[in-house]
Amino acid sequence: MSVRLTDGDQAYLAGDHGPSAQSAMRIVVRLADTMEAEGLLDITGAHIDSCLYHGPAVLDFADWLADGGAQVAVPTTLNVSSLDLLHPDLYRGDPDWAVQARRLMERYEEMGCRPTWTCAPYQLDIRPSFGEQIAWAESNAIVFANSVLGARTHRYGDFIDICAAICGRAPAAGLHLDENRRGTLLVSLEGLGDDLLDRDVFYPVLGYLVGQTAGHDVPVIDGLPPSVGEDRLKALGAAAASAGSVGLFHAVGSTPEAPTVEAAFQGVEPERVVVVSTAELRVARDALSTTGDSRLGTVSLGTPHYSVAEISRLVELLDGRSVHPDVSFYVSTGRDVLAEVGLRGWEEPLRSAGVTFVTDTCTYITPILAETSRPAMTDSGKWAYYAPGNLGVEVVFGSVEDCVSSAVAGEVVRDDGIWGDG
Repeated sequence: MSVRLTDGDQAYLAGDHGPSAQSAMRIVVRLADTMEAEGLLDITGAHIDSCLYHGPAVLDFADWLADGGAQVAVPTTLNVSSLDLLHPDLYRGDPDWAVQARRLMERYEEMGCRPTWTCAPYQLDIRPSFGEQIAWAESNAIVFANSVLGARTHRYGDFIDICAAICGRAPAAGLHLDENRRGTLLVSLEGLGDDLLDRDVFYPVLGYLVGQTAGHDVPVIDGLPPSVGEDRLKALGAAAASAGSVGLFHAVGSTPEAPTVEAAFQGVEPERVVVVSTAELRVARDALSTTGDSRLGTVSLGTPHYSVAEISRLVELLDGRSVHPDVSFYVSTGRDVLAEVGLRGWEEPLRSAGVTFVTDTCTYITPILAETSRPAMTDSGKWAYYAPGNLGVEVVFGSVEDCVSSAVAGEVVRDDGIWGDG
């Protein structure tokens, strides 16, 4: 074994913290060895994706850990599950599956994890700061933590996430290290119109294009307006992480490690340069739709989970109007955000207008949609990317303005003028 271990690490391996913690440390060390890490590093927190039920093996692993007395060693949040515990009547799946999913959720709570049930833990009251070492799973959370917060996590997946949380340690490798956070791909937006750059819908489309282009590169995006807001960066990162393997991007003038192009590349010349054209963006936009059918059965917003600001925008757009009776309108969000929305007096008016709130899970994962024979519309690049394969539903991608107008009209309505379709 080539990984340098501390006395504390050796104590875990010796079983001093119990059999489950011993096994968890073995897994973390084997991963570190595979990543050619010289040692392990302390983490200050974790975010767990393993709590999402995919079948018996997922629950078996949680049972094995919890039955052995495992407890997380650092503050640990939980990703979306397979159930909406606040609105259980929305579930349309196999009852036995739901029982197992609920049991999985309970097991992670028993291990000391915080029952947050959100894919956007960066919207919680406490989140990691710049430079903090963490072990996060869930692709959009990873890319947001690395890029927007400047915290440091590698792309951790199921089982590794909870093992790191139990040990409080992670491999000193990958995106935890300075040298691996250096930009390698320059994405230039030179020549794009200001009107396009100032639209929310631009960001998931750009993210999809970046994800398709970047491969394993760390992209540096130059040409965005200064100080782009978190919701737009969230949409960009989520789409990039879905369409590709992006775990970190730098947006010059907006993300903390990219005050300048030179800083983002750590003084090294980029390995590749890509100049984005409006024509390429139109191709990326069109790739997020699977149909041109104007019929509409569903609108689904909130992948990643909608923020308070995004729900505020929804209130403005509906402006007293109601969703067409033939359309189901879902907004996925975290239970903490929904509680704030209720305190602001927005929840009941939105429900009265025909909006259904979904918490604890997401509509592209859990069988919630009431209608799948007619197309679904979304403003999320991530939802558009995954829903056709997961749900077998045709998808129309558009701006949140398009989604609301379509929901009210009962058919797809899109304004694509900003893309220069001519």
